Amino acid sequence: MSDLTYYESFDVRQILADYPIGDSFTGQHARISRDELRALQNQRFMKQMDRAWQIPFYQRLWGAKGLLPADIGSLEDITKLPTFGKHELMDSVALKPPLGDFSGADIPIDGHLWPMILHTTSGTTGRPQPLLFSPKSREIQSLLLARIYRMQGLQPREVVHSVYGHGMINGGHYVREALLHYTNAMLITPGTGVETPSIKQVELMRDFGVNVVVGFADYIKRLADVAREQGIEPGRDIPVKRICGHLGRESRESLSAAWGGAEMFDWYGVGDTGAVAGEGPDHDGLYVMEDAQYVELTDVDSGALVADGQPGDIVVTCLYKEDIYPIIRFNTHDVSQWLTTPSTLGWTFKRIAGFLGRSDNMVKIRGINIFPQSLAPILEERSDFSGEFICTAVRDAAGRDELIVSIETHGGCSDQDALPYRDLLKRRLGVEVQVLLVAPRALAAQTGLETRQKPIRLIDKRFT
Repeated sequence: MSDLTYYESFDVRQILADYPIGDSFTGQHARISRDELRALQNQRFMKQMDRAWQIPFYQRLWGAKGLLPADIGSLEDITKLPTFGKHELMDSVALKPPLGDFSGADIPIDGHLWPMILHTTSGTTGRPQPLLFSPKSREIQSLLLARIYRMQGLQPREVVHSVYGHGMINGGHYVREALLHYTNAMLITPGTGVETPSIKQVELMRDFGVNVVVGFADYIKRLADVAREQGIEPGRDIPVKRICGHLGRESRESLSAAWGGAEMFDWYGVGDTGAVAGEGPDHDGLYVMEDAQYVELTDVDSGALVADGQPGDIVVTCLYKEDIYPIIRFNTHDVSQWLTTPSTLGWTFKRIAGFLGRSDNMVKIRGINIFPQSLAPILEERSDFSGEFICTAVRDAAGRDELIVSIETHGGCSDQDALPYRDLLKRRLGVEVQVLLVAPRALAAQTGLETRQKPIRLIDKRFT
């Protein structure tokens, strides 16, 4: 067992010095030279490597490639290391249940065993994956998200409404910790529509004068609709001026308009890595928190690094998790691309375009790669689109793949009404897909809009 309690195991003043937030970040740290940043990344990377070589998971992963510690002398050698993802982590759990052998919880550092925080992924596609944190890595993860919120304009005493879920999953808990520990904002935490019904949520927002909403775009948009159904006008009765969430590929304009012209800010992260990148006040891509996260974009098929401006899988190496669960070349299978224009803010941190889709949800129809999430901004071009859709991939007896796009509409639902949608999608995607129109709210059970943090956008029936 650990001989240290949570707050005995790290120095909060030191981590704030190592990972500045607020004006210390935007005014100074984000402007350091690329050479200074590279030296800092290299120092932190090699510390991760020292720890990771003690972990059985990495000993197996890297040993299978014939690698030895001496083969990795600096960050320049990182591409010698194989990437890994959820599949390898779940194999680790099967090998050593329930936490897997990627945990260093029982391997001392400087004679100490560290307290451990346990969360899991949602487990919607099978057994939930454990997510493990030391107090130090947990606090730095929260600090990085607070850094993003503060660079997006969050002020002390603003009232923040969070619709991130709680329970065993990580998201809602570390969002709460970020806001409470490092922003001085006031926070209400109703969570998902299952935790607090949508009608009750909009009443809370009105009663507490919510200024900022954080969460996933789909449900935030749904709350605006619910508010109007209750005679509560977003922007007037609920004075939201900023939405800081996962905006994905949905239309910013429609979400902003739904909340009375609120300013939109995107950010990106996953459960294992925490916050990776966030949109700045220039609204020009997402700045990667490069002092804490080393990001590579790799080809979906070959795994090679992609050229600037080309889409690729986001591969993340956390530069601050050198104790319980080092993360080195974790393939998120989320797709993005590098932006190459200079920052108008004068910041040296690199930018990505944000979340473009998932490579493991990609469907290839007659040679065309389709990311289901990418359909959202296309469908938004139709004024009768109600905001919800889901794709179903099927395979016929001849082995031909087809995609059926079910779309909620305020208009008619006949085959004739579907023609403009089919034409629009064929023109924009470059391949013909089937379209099924349904009434508003008809897809709620399939997408899980009110029950999940992330709505389902693809049902794959090709292998069932």
